[in-house]
Amino acid sequence: MLDLGLWFYSGCFLAILGSLATVWGPNVQDPIVRTFNTEIAAIGVSLIFLTYNHTLALLTFITTSVAVSLILLRAITRLEEMEADV
Repeated sequence: MLDLGLWFYSGCFLAILGSLATVWGPNVQDPIVRTFNTEIAAIGVSLIFLTYNHTLALLTFITTSVAVSLILLRAITRLEEMEADV
């Protein structure tokens, strides 16, 4: 089994990388890439929680993925309704 420190530090790295990608994500023209940018942060957070509890990590990943996807899809739909340049 891999060391728990490896899971924790790789989760921190992915959470930071995903957060930065999400901040710079609105400059990306493709909505799918924007969604992937937020999923990187969700995977990082669930890896951090994986070092503590497996159930907590699974529930966190599922809820953050669903919530972020719904919010982004709604925002993209609203922008397209307003005929904004996405």
